[in-house]
Amino acid sequence: MPLKNKVVVITGGSSGIGKALVEIALARGAKVAVCARGLAKMQSLLGQSDSLFCFGADVSIEGDCRAFMEAVLQRWGVIDVLINNAGISMRALFEGLDLRVIKELMDVNFWGAVYCTKYALPSISKQRGVIVGVSSVAGYRGLPGRTGYSASKFAMQGFFEALRTEQLYTGVHVMWVAPGFTASNIRNAARSSDGSPQAETPLDEGKLMSAEECAGIILDGVEKRKRTIIMTGQGRLAVWLNKLFPALADKLVYKHFLKEPDSPLKK
Repeated sequence: MPLKNKVVVITGGSSGIGKALVEIALARGAKVAVCARGLAKMQSLLGQSDSLFCFGADVSIEGDCRAFMEAVLQRWGVIDVLINNAGISMRALFEGLDLRVIKELMDVNFWGAVYCTKYALPSISKQRGVIVGVSSVAGYRGLPGRTGYSASKFAMQGFFEALRTEQLYTGVHVMWVAPGFTASNIRNAARSSDGSPQAETPLDEGKLMSAEECAGIILDGVEKRKRTIIMTGQGRLAVWLNKLFPALADKLVYKHFLKEPDSPLKK
């Protein structure tokens, strides 16, 4: 399914993986509709093009998601691909966590994908198109200090696996991808225990997979109609270790995140 002349809808496109998805999809000849909460910022970052449609929306609000899909259909008539990319993370132990943080993550990461998929599905069904969930290794293996993030990604993957099975013989292709640690703004915006952004990343972003490489892998997967993609050797190892040796995985994951700079596990 080459992307040329296809209508590709992307959520969370103002930075990181989302912004890279927009730029690469445009370069492959797609018509791209993208949403983010900060419309002016997104427009200034992405520029203007006849093939680009920017829309201000908060995916945690059902009405915004419906309005976004309706606006895309009004502009181009169809939706061929939906990439549910919008998401936020967190970094705090559950014991001291304000529960509103978990609710926010579920509203954005899980419900945002559900809302957008609901209102895009009728057109995608007619086009025999593709629905993508941008998940995480945290959707296969719970990560300490990321209880809400892991819960939202497990929920997302369960939803898309069930939907994939429902749509198996309809021509609609449903897939999800699990990037590893990728250089993006998600860790800077990750929620602390009180819900405030942590403002800095604990990782050396220069050593991580670039957002452009990650986006390219996702779009290649869309064109090839992959079922799932787990990026990076570390990510695939974590998933398989957790399946085969879950007790060992518990200890190794704890040890890995204990070494993280300013790890919550040290407190």
